[in-house]
Amino acid sequence: MVAHLTYMKFVIVGFGRVGMRTARVLQEEGHDVTIVDADAEKVERSREEGFQAVLGDCNDESVLEAAGIAETDAVAGLTGDLNANFAACMIGNEHGCRTVLRIDEDYREELYENYASEVDEVVYPERLGAAGAKTAMLGGDFDVLADLTENLTVTSIRIPEGSPVIGTRVVTLDLPGDAQVYAHGRDDEPMSIPLPRDTITANDRIAITAPPTAIEDIRASLAPQEPA
Repeated sequence: MVAHLTYMKFVIVGFGRVGMRTARVLQEEGHDVTIVDADAEKVERSREEGFQAVLGDCNDESVLEAAGIAETDAVAGLTGDLNANFAACMIGNEHGCRTVLRIDEDYREELYENYASEVDEVVYPERLGAAGAKTAMLGGDFDVLADLTENLTVTSIRIPEGSPVIGTRVVTLDLPGDAQVYAHGRDDEPMSIPLPRDTITANDRIAITAPPTAIEDIRASLAPQEPA
């Protein structure tokens, strides 16, 4: 588990699967989490789990102000609606918060870059789950991310010379155990969310979420193949 010495205050917009898991992990670590959602049932569910919650549209600045955004360290737009997520982040920017934006679709590179340039972190795709979203909110470094979410572990792997995946687009990488790549970096450069056209070269690093039992098979699939 990543250790954090200072407890922080967060606003999470959206209490669906990603928002719920992220909120739970932050809460378990002792952080102050407030939920914002336009769905009354989700707000009630979040309150039953012990979260502070505000019912309302995140496009409305007064709703986020009611959630305490003025005293918040970070806000994350984690709904399934990109426009709502972006609106929440822009309001967060105005209040000096760290901003984390969820993007689900395989957007054109130019559109991705336009969104990414306006926020501190983009979490993409959805299946990175709570570990990456939580780390993004805390301002953590993907290079040192080590966390557990449900039955998944998060780890970083270097692509060796001669790997059969060299030349493959990062977003299409097919790994054993339904592993998902959520960050990628060249050699010793910082890792970031892969763009649709990014391809793998030797000595790149990838950060993945996968069942712990699949890690050995994943490493084997990335290793140079013996001649037939």
